[in-house]
Amino acid sequence: MFAAFDTLERVTVALKVPAAERSEADARADFERELRVAARLDHPNVLRLKNADVIDGRLTLAYPLGERSLQDRLRYRMSLDKVLGYGRQLLAALAHAHERRVIHCDVKPDNVILFADGVAQLSDFGLAKQSLGTLQASCSGTVGYVAPEQAMGRPSARSDVFSAGLILYRSLAGVLPEWPYRWPLEGHTRLRRRARELSLVLQRALEVDARRRYRDAGAMLRAFDEARRALERRLRRGGSR
Repeated sequence: MFAAFDTLERVTVALKVPAAERSEADARADFERELRVAARLDHPNVLRLKNADVIDGRLTLAYPLGERSLQDRLRYRMSLDKVLGYGRQLLAALAHAHERRVIHCDVKPDNVILFADGVAQLSDFGLAKQSLGTLQASCSGTVGYVAPEQAMGRPSARSDVFSAGLILYRSLAGVLPEWPYRWPLEGHTRLRRRARELSLVLQRALEVDARRRYRDAGAMLRAFDEARRALERRLRRGGSR
């Protein structure tokens, strides 16, 4: 990604160009897929494609420029309200994508872009797949945030649920869980101390057996909202964090 100045709108934007080490054919295929997906998605928590053009023979995509990524923000302690706010926006973006049969396939903190007004937007649909269910696909994704079945080439909406669950768990517990993902995971004591109402939601999202997870991000979002309301009621009554 590069920062550039849009002389028409007079704003700074992010330019996405193919990495030098990638073949032109592979890079173009990913970018064209990203363009097709962008045409299907329209949601306040999905990073909006501003423009696509060929510059010096290279297909280049322009996006709004955020302040930082969630990965950058996770280097510092976040309030519970911030964590829950960003988490809900991530799930809302994924729910929108899943409703339109789009599987992201690379959900990770680097791809959650944060803006000054507190808005979080999911970016980088270059690996996204379009499907009614489970796909036969490459095992693309980012090590550390890939669901077990996705690593074996069988991604589905449930794989995105797993990745989102890892992000939320890390945000609340301060630890990124690792294989074999046996519950209780490392950091579980801190998770329960901060937001015990979300413990069961994350446990289900992080089931190794995909069939036992939420079927998609919409189902997880509904469970998350219910747990969040219960947490807020407890805190209003003066319960400990």
